[in-house]
Amino acid sequence: MRVSVYRKAHFNAAHRIYRSDWSDEKNASVFGLCSNPYYHGHNYELEVKVSGEVNPETGYLIDLKELKDIIKSEVEDRLDHKNLNEQVSAFQELIPTAEHIAYVIYGWIRKKLPQDLDLQIRLYETPRNFVEYPVA
Repeated sequence: MRVSVYRKAHFNAAHRIYRSDWSDEKNASVFGLCSNPYYHGHNYELEVKVSGEVNPETGYLIDLKELKDIIKSEVEDRLDHKNLNEQVSAFQELIPTAEHIAYVIYGWIRKKLPQDLDLQIRLYETPRNFVEYPVA
């Protein structure tokens, strides 16, 4: 039997959307208020979807306590109350857009899950703006 299970999580983080090789004027023109040189923050909501075959011995796809612990160590401990540009090494090379944040989170969690399970990340930057990775 194939199913999907979900776990929600939350973290707060600050970031600045900009390119250091562009002028402040060009950054403001392209990224608007998100390029504020003093940063801005979001209350991110994360949905982690894991899909696959239920283990007939346990009745679980994955123990949700295990998934909770993975999300805590791989996402919340790394991102909560952080300045993504300044404190998270993954964003030294990537602009910390919602798209890139979802991609990075996917990579962190993917490494901790059995390979036979599928993973999808949904990251809400605001209640109305969210990103899914990978695209189903």
